[in-house]
Amino acid sequence: MKFEPLSKREEDIAKIIVDAACCVHKELGHGLLEKVYEISFCHELTKRGLLYQRQIDVPIVYDGVTFDEGLRLDVLVENLIICELKAMNNMNPIWETPSVKPFETN
Repeated sequence: MKFEPLSKREEDIAKIIVDAACCVHKELGHGLLEKVYEISFCHELTKRGLLYQRQIDVPIVYDGVTFDEGLRLDVLVENLIICELKAMNNMNPIWETPSVKPFETN
């Protein structure tokens, strides 16, 4: 498979999305319902000036038949990037960032 490199616009939007997601995670932590993270994430996107749509139905076409109860996107940002949010009850320790000690000054 050959992939095209991301455009500068796509890169810029992706950086803003990651920043928004990190902000939500830092503020709320883990263990809440997915909807709480979605609402908060979309609020952060709004603060950063990005347009989004939530819970978009995407029909499935199979064998010439369209099934309307196909897929549902959590968040579509700038009509360009799909964000699929996941909430979990427990954090696997391997996913946690190791604690970093602050720099010491003399």
